[in-house]
Amino acid sequence: MFHFLAPQYLFLLFGVALLAAIYVVQQVRRTRFVARFSNVELLGSVAPRRPGWRRHLTFALLLVGLTVLSVGVAKPSAAVRVPRDDATVMLDIDVSLSMQATDVLPSRISAAKSAAKAFGKLVPSRINLGLLSFAGDANVVVPPTLDRQQFARGVDTLHLANYTAIGEAIFNSLQAISVFTHASTTANSKAPPARIVLLSDGSNTVGRSVASAIEAARKAHVQISTIAFGTPNGTVVSEGRTVPVPADNQTLSAIAKNTGGTFHAAHSEQELRSIYQNIGSQIGYTTKHRDVSWRYLLGGLLCLFAAGGAAMLWSGRLV
Repeated sequence: MFHFLAPQYLFLLFGVALLAAIYVVQQVRRTRFVARFSNVELLGSVAPRRPGWRRHLTFALLLVGLTVLSVGVAKPSAAVRVPRDDATVMLDIDVSLSMQATDVLPSRISAAKSAAKAFGKLVPSRINLGLLSFAGDANVVVPPTLDRQQFARGVDTLHLANYTAIGEAIFNSLQAISVFTHASTTANSKAPPARIVLLSDGSNTVGRSVASAIEAARKAHVQISTIAFGTPNGTVVSEGRTVPVPADNQTLSAIAKNTGGTFHAAHSEQELRSIYQNIGSQIGYTTKHRDVSWRYLLGGLLCLFAAGGAAMLWSGRLV
């Protein structure tokens, strides 16, 4: 979408329209004059032949050039994607016992670790990336950092435990973001944007509620993108019993929707990597409006040069 930084200059287009109207009126008057002249042979000797359609083409090029220049003077700006200079992202990974399910080969947790390392490489190097694991409680494994090797080492340390504390994961991630941004920003600078990416294969079973976590994220203006990981038919064996462990899509979707994030469902490591790539692209870039008036000024000048060249070629003069 285009915006104009100096839209008042668009009024110059009325001048271009006026020139076009005057030209049309002159052509109509000339046609009527020819129609009233009774001696056509004498007219040919009095009024020299003109290049016809070529003359119209020359004027059309002139009008196009003036139109494009008028738009250029109004300083049009276009929306472009540019890399973020700073941002903070927390990747929250569910390490509850259900992540040992093998419906995603070789297992959910192994696939999640592998994809998490790939995500660390996808996120632009200027963005601070942190890691949090959650099961019965939530722990910051790696605070936000630019060190991707430290992030990868943190992923390798993830281990399984009982229960699933999604609410606690969000609260602790918000705390980690708050501590980091407070330490890295000065009194007069604006806090960089932040995002939580939360992967889970279950529902909240312990700790603070998801609803209170959503409210806290909204107050902190932190978006949460959620990923429901695993197939609907995933199972684990607990105390000799086969227990189904489907992801709670409804809860994870509500978290994303109510915080301005995006919800995704991944049934394989390949799908998870694709989702991470999509989220990384969203996080790593922002949309800004940049002045592109030089394109219009250049185009307008080229049209004027073309009009002048055509006039010199076909009539031997500019006017």
